[in-house]
Amino acid sequence: MGEALLRRRLAEGRVDARVSSAGLMPGGAPPTPPAIEVMASIGLDISGHRSVQVTPEMAEEADLIVAMTRQHVVEVTVLAPAAWPHVFQVRDLLRRAEPVGPRAPDTPLSEWLAVVGEGRTRPDVLAASLSDDVADPVGQ
Repeated sequence: MGEALLRRRLAEGRVDARVSSAGLMPGGAPPTPPAIEVMASIGLDISGHRSVQVTPEMAEEADLIVAMTRQHVVEVTVLAPAAWPHVFQVRDLLRRAEPVGPRAPDTPLSEWLAVVGEGRTRPDVLAASLSDDVADPVGQ
């Protein structure tokens, strides 16, 4: 669901980006019928999607990983410690990006993320409030 929503939003903003989703569970699962139905109601077809399990290589090669929960950030950075600079919980990323402002077209994403993530530490992430977590919509 997140992948489809982000793809749409980036397309609307004419942002050229490759978007893919991955999780911590074994891959290959289709979306639930209610998820397909909800997304279809807003014009998005996710019926062909299949889940993918994140690998260390995927995490390290990604330019940006946007996680829904603090635990996802922890799990990904344990799996791929080198990915830390580009792994953010979605609400934390938004909060940190607001005072920095949008990335200028001539600024590499890695440089913008370094500014956005300035001062962020792994212990801070572990101590972060669970209120920033995005609830898993499966079954809801």
